[in-house]
Amino acid sequence: MKTRSQVFLALTIVILSAVTLAAFSLRGGSEVPANQDMEGHDHSAMSAGSDEAQPVSLSADAAARIGVTYATVVTGSLPRTVNTVGFVTYDETRLSSVSPKIKGWVERLFVDFTGANVRAGQPLMEVYSPELVTAQEELLLAKGLLEEAQAGGGDRAMKSADELLTAARRRLAYWDIPEAEIQALEDRGTVAKTLTLRAPASGVVVEKNVVVGARIAPGMDLFQLADLGRVWVDAEVFEKDISIVGEGQHAMVSFEGYPGEMFHGSVTYIYPTVSASSRTGRVRLELPNPGLKLKPGMYAQVELHGGNMEETLLVPRSAVLQTGERSVVFHRMSNGQLHPMEVVTGLSSGDQIQVLSGLREGHVVAASATFLIDAESNLGAAMAAMAGMDHSMMDMGGEPAGDEGMDHSQHQMGDPPADTTGAEMDHSGHVMPPDTAGSR
Repeated sequence: MKTRSQVFLALTIVILSAVTLAAFSLRGGSEVPANQDMEGHDHSAMSAGSDEAQPVSLSADAAARIGVTYATVVTGSLPRTVNTVGFVTYDETRLSSVSPKIKGWVERLFVDFTGANVRAGQPLMEVYSPELVTAQEELLLAKGLLEEAQAGGGDRAMKSADELLTAARRRLAYWDIPEAEIQALEDRGTVAKTLTLRAPASGVVVEKNVVVGARIAPGMDLFQLADLGRVWVDAEVFEKDISIVGEGQHAMVSFEGYPGEMFHGSVTYIYPTVSASSRTGRVRLELPNPGLKLKPGMYAQVELHGGNMEETLLVPRSAVLQTGERSVVFHRMSNGQLHPMEVVTGLSSGDQIQVLSGLREGHVVAASATFLIDAESNLGAAMAAMAGMDHSMMDMGGEPAGDEGMDHSQHQMGDPPADTTGAEMDHSGHVMPPDTAGSR
């Protein structure tokens, strides 16, 4: 019986210990994987509960594997250069319109297609107009009266005839009839059915709104002419770069149609408004166009040069991580850690950007792979926050070492018998397995 009692007591202790360990595992076991997951990362610099980005420690092999390079903060002069795009347009000061001042019908067209090159004074069309015919007749009549007055009239008659002739000539001149045409009419002495309208300026016909036989009226735009010997380029400049651009500034312009060739011009006007949708302002450049190589509508790459700024702190543009709300760089500390630092940036040019505050000359910063470093830093902040979570509801207590520290006050185990030698124990409440040892 003594052997059976000892076996039963041992089984009871084992069962209770297993139940206690299972309950402990269910309540506090979730902490173990979290600690295991943090192995391999050096977050010794974390402060528990912090939600800020944390310093990051990278070995030389890890830095080389993700492509981290470093650069030193230097003091230098940032070139005031703006790179942007634009489109070729007409020089509006060199546009002209052909509009008649009389009513009539087009009898003949000398320039009959859009894109034709014309010279100033070149015939454009012949027009029949009853008004022109009447004006010619009046001119010839006034000239005849003047000749009669000169032959036998008095001074007063000669003066009146001369005034009539001058008025008739002026009337035709006001209708844009060239002086040579008027003189030819007087020399000929007969009325012409049609008169010729000529180009007021040289250029290219960019718009044509007339055909043979069409009726014309005063104010109609029959032709639009553009002198392409000089063109404009309207460039779009971001709002942050407008302060760099000024009138008279030199510009270098390139076009896809002429690879390797650079055109030079200057800023002639800065438009007074900014587009609300694109946040850009328009800048007008003026370029000479020998050979008419530049066509309105061509796409242009523009580089504006405004000299150099005063000396300032500079870092590579790739070193600055823009989060939308702030700008961050990773400063390499003396212990090798990469510490995130918020900076205030200014203008940029090429691959460099101005730093207004947050760094000092000589600081070493990460110049590449900043996004990956930031991800590791944010992971460190998240893990630090997890480390500071309140575990008061877990009630884990001290870590048990064997059976020590376990509270068994709630377990009714009973007092062991002081002396079980020869004593009868009451096992009526227990179902014991048969004693196979005695049956053999």
